[in-house]
Amino acid sequence: MRPSFKEFKKKAFHRPEVKKEYELLSPAYELRKQLIRIRKEAGLTQEEIADRLNTKKSNISRLENVNSKSSPKLSTIEEFAKVAGFKIEINFKPLDPTNTSQHP
Repeated sequence: MRPSFKEFKKKAFHRPEVKKEYELLSPAYELRKQLIRIRKEAGLTQEEIADRLNTKKSNISRLENVNSKSSPKLSTIEEFAKVAGFKIEINFKPLDPTNTSQHP
């Protein structure tokens, strides 16, 4: 029987290089999941988003694709969110949550 994704991930994270790479990719993956979520919550297809942004469906597909090598510009993300009826918020978290000192 095949292990579940959760089990596979837990085992893979025992290798520090795998965990580090996963953490590096996590923000891009999360962004793309959020783009898909807000589009669906707005009841829009990729084609409808593309029409509203005056672009092609393939560009929206690439924007939402977790395996895409391209990094979207902030302005593109803002426009995508706007046509879906959302605004973006950006938060920063310390790399080391135990270090609460502020930088000047």
